[in-house]
Amino acid sequence: MSQTNERALVLITGATGFVAGWIVKKLLDEGHTVHAPVRDPDNADKLKHLNDLAANAPGSIRYFKADLLDEGSYDEAMAGCEVVLHTASPFTTKVKDPQKELVDPALKGTQNVLGAANRTDSVKRVVVTSSCAAIYCDNIDVANAPGGVLTEEVWNTSSSLDYNPYYYSKTVAEKKAWEMAEAQDRWKLVVINPSLVIGPGINPHATSESFEIIKTLVSGEMKMGAPLVGMGTVDVRDLAEAHYQAAFNPAAHGRNILSSSNTHILELASTLEDNYSQYPLPRRQLPKWLPWLLGPVTGFSRKFISRNFGYRWKADNSKAKRELGLKFRPLKESLEDMMAQLIESGQVKRRAA
Repeated sequence: MSQTNERALVLITGATGFVAGWIVKKLLDEGHTVHAPVRDPDNADKLKHLNDLAANAPGSIRYFKADLLDEGSYDEAMAGCEVVLHTASPFTTKVKDPQKELVDPALKGTQNVLGAANRTDSVKRVVVTSSCAAIYCDNIDVANAPGGVLTEEVWNTSSSLDYNPYYYSKTVAEKKAWEMAEAQDRWKLVVINPSLVIGPGINPHATSESFEIIKTLVSGEMKMGAPLVGMGTVDVRDLAEAHYQAAFNPAAHGRNILSSSNTHILELASTLEDNYSQYPLPRRQLPKWLPWLLGPVTGFSRKFISRNFGYRWKADNSKAKRELGLKFRPLKESLEDMMAQLIESGQVKRRAA
């Protein structure tokens, strides 16, 4: 692969998703032809925001019918493509059947997409959207990492189907991707490992677990205070740029942590305070014993609370800066743009300042 302005044929899974929307925009703006396998290519409403992007860009988009769990369903869409971007994977923490709702789509979806890449001679590079969830399970793992910092060399070893199943699904899916990549020598695999993705969506009515976190933050549910729970964040627009670089930059390789801010819940609230102080944001830190006491009522297991509350989060993003040329937006810009969109779309009620 060489980083040029040549127009490539690019397949992207999960094109209607929060992250993929900005990647599609970047690809279209750069003049590429995008192949987008979706469940229903005839659903005009769901595809409208992507078609609007294509109408105002030099690139073009074409839809194909496919499903993550159907082996062979990506073959037609991938024909002739040089680059494959696999972003489709469920992101939710509220599930009844973790195997069916999280692990199967993540693992079998990766197998099916990369299996199609193995059958498609034109494919030269595959970019898989993994997660920092494949690097750690709990915040105590960050404290126990070498130097107290997460790097690309660290792997999640403690999640399971029964504990933090979303993290488990991302871990087994990424491991399968590396296993399949190492079993062949035609295409190169690059993996993107983002922390919590924030910022505005291309689709103003986009849904994501990230939006739910911000809505909870301003809803008043935490007005008595927030526990110290460390996390990383990255702007969805920076993440899209990282995917583009991973697809076309010859220096891109291996795993790449995408996280701009080492932050925590209370800092997210204080960052919004300047322009959204009219909302009942949490303004103080809760002592750890309180969520511990109320854990079974609030839906958090005491194991999760003991391993996550009271711990800060820190990751090394130097590889993405150095090899992908990333420059990250400040946390304030990402949060305020996200909040403005939530208000504009009606997902958060407008309040007078």
